[in-house]
Amino acid sequence: MFVTSILILFCYSLSALLIFKNIGKAGNVLRWLYLSPALLGVVFQALLLSNLIYPEKGLINLGFFSALCLISWLVSVQILISSLYRPMESLGIIMFPFSGLTSVVATTIPSSQSISTVSDQFIHGHIMVSVIAYSLIMLSALQAIALAYQDHSIRSHHPGGFIRYLPPLHDMETLLFQMLGFGFIFLSTALISGFFFVDDLFAQHLVHKTVLSIISWIILAILLFGRLKFGWRGKIAIRWTLTAFVFIMLAYFGSKLVLEFILSANG
Repeated sequence: MFVTSILILFCYSLSALLIFKNIGKAGNVLRWLYLSPALLGVVFQALLLSNLIYPEKGLINLGFFSALCLISWLVSVQILISSLYRPMESLGIIMFPFSGLTSVVATTIPSSQSISTVSDQFIHGHIMVSVIAYSLIMLSALQAIALAYQDHSIRSHHPGGFIRYLPPLHDMETLLFQMLGFGFIFLSTALISGFFFVDDLFAQHLVHKTVLSIISWIILAILLFGRLKFGWRGKIAIRWTLTAFVFIMLAYFGSKLVLEFILSANG
């Protein structure tokens, strides 16, 4: 699996380099030639994840690095899909190499945190919906960062570099709220399914994850309501999006980091 992870890193990094060197210089056909290595990386990473996450029949392994690899893969897939309709490949300059690195780390530092899904398929569904929610919010955070840079460049009268090749500011904001809307739907589904199918969602090992996820849900709900009711945009949208992202990442990866590495080391 390690050799596969190196191949994934190479494909993603090559695509990121080609995008960086040629952004805005080619039409749709050549643009997809630059994205084709990332497409290969997505395929190879999917094969890697099938072995990492499903080590045995009836078991699902979502340890810290395996989960990070899965979420980064989902974000990369979403970037490729978004690039079908808009010039969003610039988000891959950072995200693609990161996805490759998570593959290498996940194979180098294996996790033994496995969950049985034989007795309860609903738990499996809850986990998958949660991971999709986290990936959508992570992609929204990347979009918010790109939007912040674009807004700053326009306000400072220096709209140069790859900013010139991004969609107009209004379209970037519209796309951000579309991502947030889908992320909010999946996060709501994850929380509701958790209350129904997870035993004692506020148990000691789950309470931090639950509370932080609810805080992130509240932040997204307020932001989306403010968008509909008051037309919130710009810096308000960026700040609230990044705040929701911080809480959701602390909920998932913060709790995993404490449980898998800090507490286990002390134990």
